[in-house]
Amino acid sequence: MGLSIRRATPADVDVVARFNAALAWESEHKRLDEETLRLGVRAVLADAHKGFYTLAERDGGDVVGQVLVTYEWSDWRNGWYWWIQSVYVHANGRRGGVFRALFDHLKAAATADPTVIGLRLYVDRDNAAAQATYRAIGMEEEPYHLLGMYPLPGKANVVAGG
Repeated sequence: MGLSIRRATPADVDVVARFNAALAWESEHKRLDEETLRLGVRAVLADAHKGFYTLAERDGGDVVGQVLVTYEWSDWRNGWYWWIQSVYVHANGRRGGVFRALFDHLKAAATADPTVIGLRLYVDRDNAAAQATYRAIGMEEEPYHLLGMYPLPGKANVVAGG
């Protein structure tokens, strides 16, 4: 069966939200607030400045994988990093080259864009399988340690159990 890669559209909000909820549960055992999740997905699909989703579809139109790209400007390097996020491959598409096809598509698009200088992603430090996958496609560990603050004081934590 063939695989095609395309940008998500507003008509894809349901599948993207469903995949994001599954990703949070499978990777971190967290249940996301469905309303907040749908609003967040809609916001990206409505505003290209926030990022874009890329989907992998099998013949027949079944979406089997997704990747979200968001942007980080580097003043040091005068260019954009594309951050790969919300990586999810449905169980029926795993070990079948779906993520590789998504990544290769994004890498080609980033390479063709003279303003994009690199690709980055973050991965749970305990997810050895994902780390091995990312290394196998040529990604390397960066010399930075990720820190964060969430939720901000006075803001609701919208991830159940997290």
